[in-house]
Amino acid sequence: MEGFFKKGLFFKRSGSNAARDGQNPAKRPFSKTFDIFQKTLNLNNQALEAIAMLGDVLSGDYIFDQHFIEVKSRELAETVYQLIASLNTLSPKFQGLYEVFQRINDEIEQELSGRLVIPKSDYVMPYSAASRDFQDVVGAKNANLAEVANALGLKTPPGFVATTRAFGAFMDHNDLWEKTEALTGAWKAGEISLEEASEKIQSMILDAEVPKEVRKEIQQAVGKLEREQGFKNLYFAVRSSAGGEDGEHSFAGLHLSVLNTPPEELLDAYKRVIASLYSGAVMEYRKDKGFLESEAVMAVGCLVMVDAQASGVVYTMDPMNPDSGKMVISSARGLGASVVSGDVSGDRHLVSRTGPFTIETVQTETQKKLLSPKPNGGVDFTPVEEALQGKQALSREQLQTLAEAALQIERHFKRPLDIEYAFDKEGEMYILQARPLRLQTECILLARDLPALLSDYKIIFKDQGTVAQRGVGAGKVFLATQRDEDLDDFPSGAILVARHTSPRFAKIIRKASAILTDVGSPTGHLATIAREFRVPAIVGSQVATSLLKHGQEITVDAEGNIIYDGIVKELETYNLCEEHIEESHEYRLLRRILKKVAPLNLVDPHSRSFSPQGARTFHDITRFVHEKAVEELINLQNVHRHDPDTVSGKLKIPVPLDLVLIDIGHGLAKRENKRVITIDDIQSLPMKSFLDGLIKPGAWSTAPANVDFSSFMSSLTRTFASGLSSPDMVGQNLAVISDNYANISLRLGYHFNMIDSYIGDNQNSNYAYFRFMGGVTDTTRRSRRARFLAELLSIGDFRVEIRGDLVVARLKKLPSAVMQGKLYFLGVLVAYARQLDVQMTSDSHVSMYVDMFRNLMQSNAA
Repeated sequence: MEGFFKKGLFFKRSGSNAARDGQNPAKRPFSKTFDIFQKTLNLNNQALEAIAMLGDVLSGDYIFDQHFIEVKSRELAETVYQLIASLNTLSPKFQGLYEVFQRINDEIEQELSGRLVIPKSDYVMPYSAASRDFQDVVGAKNANLAEVANALGLKTPPGFVATTRAFGAFMDHNDLWEKTEALTGAWKAGEISLEEASEKIQSMILDAEVPKEVRKEIQQAVGKLEREQGFKNLYFAVRSSAGGEDGEHSFAGLHLSVLNTPPEELLDAYKRVIASLYSGAVMEYRKDKGFLESEAVMAVGCLVMVDAQASGVVYTMDPMNPDSGKMVISSARGLGASVVSGDVSGDRHLVSRTGPFTIETVQTETQKKLLSPKPNGGVDFTPVEEALQGKQALSREQLQTLAEAALQIERHFKRPLDIEYAFDKEGEMYILQARPLRLQTECILLARDLPALLSDYKIIFKDQGTVAQRGVGAGKVFLATQRDEDLDDFPSGAILVARHTSPRFAKIIRKASAILTDVGSPTGHLATIAREFRVPAIVGSQVATSLLKHGQEITVDAEGNIIYDGIVKELETYNLCEEHIEESHEYRLLRRILKKVAPLNLVDPHSRSFSPQGARTFHDITRFVHEKAVEELINLQNVHRHDPDTVSGKLKIPVPLDLVLIDIGHGLAKRENKRVITIDDIQSLPMKSFLDGLIKPGAWSTAPANVDFSSFMSSLTRTFASGLSSPDMVGQNLAVISDNYANISLRLGYHFNMIDSYIGDNQNSNYAYFRFMGGVTDTTRRSRRARFLAELLSIGDFRVEIRGDLVVARLKKLPSAVMQGKLYFLGVLVAYARQLDVQMTSDSHVSMYVDMFRNLMQSNAA
């Protein structure tokens, strides 16, 4: 298989054996179909585990090389390809997945070959297409800013980047590589002074020509921005983003920024910023920090100018006192360049790092001048209105908004940050820059004292569950319910605590400081998303929702798998101070590949975008395949023929249910009497659990239900929905089972009930599907029973849909023992609800019977 996935050697498998096998699935014995289904589940699990492993490697605890990335990426691609083939063998109508797979795989192969995948242009990239994984293309400063906008959704100025490739083209076009190398070599050899070398190189750059292709793409980018912004003559902040800048080395204030640049002067500004790469200060800094001159590359950001009412800098931790739990915000009227350059002192505030962000102002500047854009380009100082002098530049609300955003950025980058910001004349906040804030000395002291400091904090629980994403998060507990709309109130910085992992939590992942669940797998969808967004997560704790209270302040140590009561500031600080080894080529390469592998875009199976064409990553493909494989099995079961030699017979149980069982593989123990099956003969995990619930004492009422005249007439005039079952099966109770599977079709009175479930050792494969519709009574009473079912199923952790008297509920990816409990619950529910539509004569009966059912479940027969 080596080389099979290399570009040009990969072909669509139309006409393959797999596809041919899937052309007539209805004619295939169900036992064969079930074998394919199980294979699909196994491949799905392998793919999820491979994605999880790649994400875990990025935690910072591993050292790996490019060969490792190549091998693991191609193994994953092969698994995903086989997964698609298996689904299409089950049902051949998902051929479109092959095309999606090939596109994603081609992009991964381009990354592995050393060619960065740049979505639109080699010379210009819009910020909307950039991320931290494109540092080699747009520079760390631009990459960080793009990450703030695209990953966190915070507002940044629109714009584009002239990439490092544009810089290379500029140097090639003007034969500058050898000339600069000769001059810098002469300087380092002591043959000429630093000033002479710098002046000659900068003069060559300023006199050089921007290549036609670069010039053209910059002009096109300006035109596109003008159309998007709705007016011409935009003015730009032209800013440096050199190799190494705002990464492990700040180069703070060394490179040039040209503010308020009109479009016609953009190319000149571009050259001035490039020339600053060879200022004397930068050359000396590069030499001191051990950079090679060959590493001197420059991407240039061109951002639409923000006409700032106020601006400044945030330090997310106080550099003088990192353990104080406060951040420092500096602000001044006008453009922030005056603050960072020191021309204006500005106001200074200490703000609490926890909500509601208490403000302590330590300095208010009497600001008499402000830096502002000039009408035709450039900037200048102008007087501050006398009435505003001595008044703070930012309101309390603006300071709190800024503090919340700064901590959101800090959580994402996992380190203290130095953030530049601005508020425009309409009060809109813009983030202009985010770079590391160094506190190394204090961190070394903290690491030494950490064990003693932590002993003072109360531990709520420890070593419960599995760490899915390492890190530390602190904040208030947000206990999630089953209602999606409740997530709209999720506060920024809170700890998400939930019973189960679920992809629906993806909508609040950017706001969460950490995630805790009672149930879940480190290879589940939510764990993958947590790794993608680097949110500390512990899944499967079993106790989180029972021990933690909504609004309680806690600290999640997902490094040591410990939950502390209260905010452990020392742990937060230490975590932010950790040494970062994630800026190597291998880390960046793996992050770029994971962008094509791990994000989950197909969240809602009922969305129109839940299709092969909507899949953008391997994770999307696995999600789609799993959902459709289960759906196909449920649908195909009713139209399949069964092997004539499969074991079948009537079930003998202590309730009046005429049920025929068909065993397609190890669902029954070996018996001498093959015509009568007892519960003791059943080895199928889901079937056995369901039947145990069905015969629970008190669940199956034997009293006759009194059907009134209107209900009787309603039943006579209503037809049974043919879509609910195969015509052959109407009126017959049937269960198809294996050791891990059960599909149960029940026709009890005038309602139809179907349960489909798989329970095995790998919880990622496990699921239960419940569908219920119909009844003997009128629409109102049937709807009451549907509400009764929906409420109890929601309490039982199912995801429930209800339309009239139709109830559909799903649940999946729970451990085997938990799933068996859920099937037991369904058995009791089916028995109990059998005649409730007749008995529910008023709306108040819904809650009454819910309480009665819960009492029954708590009775000693459980």
